[in-house]
Amino acid sequence: MFPVILEIGPIKIYSFGLMLVTAFYTCYFLLYLEMKRLKYDTEIASDIIFWAAVGGVLGAKIYYLLENLDRTLTDPVGMIFSGSGLVFLGGLVGSTLCVSIILNKRNLSWFVFADLIAPLIMIGYAIGRIGCFLVGDDYGLPSKLPWAVSFPDGLPPTTVSNFSIYYPWVDTSEFTSGMITVHPTQLYESFAGFLFFMLLWNLRNKINRPGSLFFIYLIIAGVERFFIEFIRTNEKYLFDMFSGAQIISIIMVFIGGYFLLWPITQTSGESNP
Repeated sequence: MFPVILEIGPIKIYSFGLMLVTAFYTCYFLLYLEMKRLKYDTEIASDIIFWAAVGGVLGAKIYYLLENLDRTLTDPVGMIFSGSGLVFLGGLVGSTLCVSIILNKRNLSWFVFADLIAPLIMIGYAIGRIGCFLVGDDYGLPSKLPWAVSFPDGLPPTTVSNFSIYYPWVDTSEFTSGMITVHPTQLYESFAGFLFFMLLWNLRNKINRPGSLFFIYLIIAGVERFFIEFIRTNEKYLFDMFSGAQIISIIMVFIGGYFLLWPITQTSGESNP
């Protein structure tokens, strides 16, 4: 679609990078407001967002490399430094680990801050998916629906030949040659992300048990990703029906549901720096 938003001489502003920056600054602004409202030291907001970004990018890339291990072994440098390949579920794990370390060092409650961050993950995801759409990455299966789109400059471009190379398990028989139109799953997920953000944001003051909002997030995000995977290009590993992302989504739903039903007994002693 529009991999480059603006070009002034040698300077190029890439759409995906712009959306990532927008997502992280949006999350920082909202976290800052929430921490100020709850009378926490607002300086820690920048630390949380920074390390969430670092852990998210590293986790997302590592997940992508492992999921495409054959291509990684064939062309490790190209895969590591490619413009694509930031898988959200890997990013979620990486961000969670890094932020958990920061909270532990500051002697802050993991459960309280997990609830603060849960809606932000959702809106960050929604904004990031717009970037995926603009750059032509993470699109869906071939489709002839009226709103189906093609990505001539996508990663990779949506052509019959590219599908036969990168997604040989996908049926492209409806398209004989040339460009393929596909489900704009990035926009489906972006729309869902904004809706779920509003839901979580409205619930944040109605949760009495710390951690509950985060576990609700895990359930919502897991269910959303599980079903969207049926119209994405990811290879199905389990019973030739479920992708790796769907297996992780089931685990997310299980974890969220388990700890909502059987909450962890929390110890006191949180400091307010």
